[in-house]
Amino acid sequence: MNCCETPQPGAQAPAHPLDPLTAEEFTTARRVLADAGKVTGATRFPLVLPHEPDRHTASTHRPGDPVVRRVRATLLDQDTGAAAEAVVDLTAQTLLSYRDLDAPKEGQPPLLMEEFELCEEIVKADPGWQRAMAERGITDPSLAVIAPLAAGPLVLEDEPGRRLLRSPTYLRCTSSDNAWAHPVAGLVADVDLTQRRVVRLVDTGAVPVPTECGRYEPEFTGPPRTDVRPLRITQPDGPSFHLTGHRLDWLGWSMRVDFNAREGLVLHQIGYQDGERRRSVLHRASLAEMAVAYGEADEARNWVAFLDAGEYTLGRNANALRLGCDCLGEIRYLDAVLTDDHGHPETLPNAICIHEEDTGLLWKHTDIFNGNAVHSRRGRRLVISYIATVGNYDYGFYWYFHPDGSIAFEVKSTGIVQTTAIEPGATAPHGTELAPGLLAPYHQHLFCVRLDVAVDGHHNTVQEVDAVPVPTGPANPNGNAFTIRTTPLADSADGGRLADATTGRHWRITNPSVRNRVGQPVGYVLVPQPSPVLLAQPDAAVTRRLGYATKHLWVTRQTADRRYPAGDYPNQHPGGAGVTSWTVPGESLEDTELTVWHTFGPTHLPRAEEWPVMPVDHCGFTLRPSGFFDRNPALNLPAEEG
Repeated sequence: MNCCETPQPGAQAPAHPLDPLTAEEFTTARRVLADAGKVTGATRFPLVLPHEPDRHTASTHRPGDPVVRRVRATLLDQDTGAAAEAVVDLTAQTLLSYRDLDAPKEGQPPLLMEEFELCEEIVKADPGWQRAMAERGITDPSLAVIAPLAAGPLVLEDEPGRRLLRSPTYLRCTSSDNAWAHPVAGLVADVDLTQRRVVRLVDTGAVPVPTECGRYEPEFTGPPRTDVRPLRITQPDGPSFHLTGHRLDWLGWSMRVDFNAREGLVLHQIGYQDGERRRSVLHRASLAEMAVAYGEADEARNWVAFLDAGEYTLGRNANALRLGCDCLGEIRYLDAVLTDDHGHPETLPNAICIHEEDTGLLWKHTDIFNGNAVHSRRGRRLVISYIATVGNYDYGFYWYFHPDGSIAFEVKSTGIVQTTAIEPGATAPHGTELAPGLLAPYHQHLFCVRLDVAVDGHHNTVQEVDAVPVPTGPANPNGNAFTIRTTPLADSADGGRLADATTGRHWRITNPSVRNRVGQPVGYVLVPQPSPVLLAQPDAAVTRRLGYATKHLWVTRQTADRRYPAGDYPNQHPGGAGVTSWTVPGESLEDTELTVWHTFGPTHLPRAEEWPVMPVDHCGFTLRPSGFFDRNPALNLPAEEG
């Protein structure tokens, strides 16, 4: 079943303002830009995204209403490096706006797929790189792998605005070998993609290239186990969810499923059918940014930090999923339609996986005062997921919906750790030696979700809640009492917060205008999994660029131009964009349209057991109803027949 399949001639126009863009619409957008004289042979399209309608327009749309569709496109001239941003009205087939980007101030567009191949050609043809390789005893470049990385805040020769990549080198023993096992340490080629040349070579000295191969394919790992029995999941009557166009319904939950090139999976208009009322919870939910920041001090590696959504585009790096491997059970797949570097539509099959999973016991009680009568229900969850591969890492992103009204988001990180080399057995203060001379540097994965909250309506307030002890005294004579401390986040200057496991800190999102049956504002709580925020020093360049990662929670007024926590164009941005620029004093956060930005993720200190391929590492958070329902909403689940 394809929610995003390529329309054929005469196909229906999108029925809802939040439907995914179609191949026909991408083609129209490119044609409008070409007719306006904005497209040449050198024009590339790093991003083509839906220009989403505002909350009011989306929420008041009814079947049969006219649908106005718009696209926001980023254009790059490969010959000059000039970039621009355009908005196209697809319905009117008109160019609404077009402006040049000021790269030194605003940053560069995301990287193109073809630029990675271009960078490899440039580096391997560079005489300086060839000499540096020869000095390391490497004279055959055919087995060298150039692994370009985003350049961060790099500025060369006082010329801001140059489009750059920074390129470490790896080796392979054969064409199918694991290159991450053989890093060529101490050598980085800085490439100007517009001039198509290496503009600087960083060479801190030769280090022996690790020789042990890191193969993980079955033919290299020995015979498989023989004591594993098949595990089959069947639903003879089919799944409990229903897809109608792009709307997904399941056990009271409903939402709209979308997918774009930058964020990947996006969920819109998430709500719950509570009796006769459909009650909203979130207007929009996505993983809006993720960074990987490395913790090495060496000149050849102390700059490594990249943003996989804003610099590399998560959606364009998504996998075509496979049954039994990436998803298990009664599956519905959805295709995604994106664009290639030239702005032409391309379909990614099976980009999104939708299925149900058993989660074990949901609730149970044995009534000891009533003959030990037992009542219990099993839990299940609706899973909406996709997987992206960005360089050495693979990430699975999973939204979970539960019958008890809770929502969870989980990231499963796997793949291969990034590596460098050291002298075998040498002291390594910033990494773990996985094999002789092979070092996996310490690093942090810093994910950030964007939650346009809409708890029982669009006007919400956020409170910080801590469990705190009550001092011994007249109010607590036995010293055992504790209570909660509630701190309203009333002003945008209050919006940057840290988690605190010692107080069980969480954040309650309320609607002050809607009360439950005991007179309290209805709400949902965001329960974090506390982990370190960005560990770089406050004055470090990476801290300026990854400002969102310095706090676990940000709350901002929701406006159309506040889309991404590190800003619209973080590639080569000097820093200071995004949430840190939106949390200045004087903007009320009470009873208004809000975006909650939540930062989480592991500080990864690699282990030998994570080589040569890494078992999944889990992280995420939960949203739980808190006074939203009058009682347990999962009481009406049927008992399982045993």
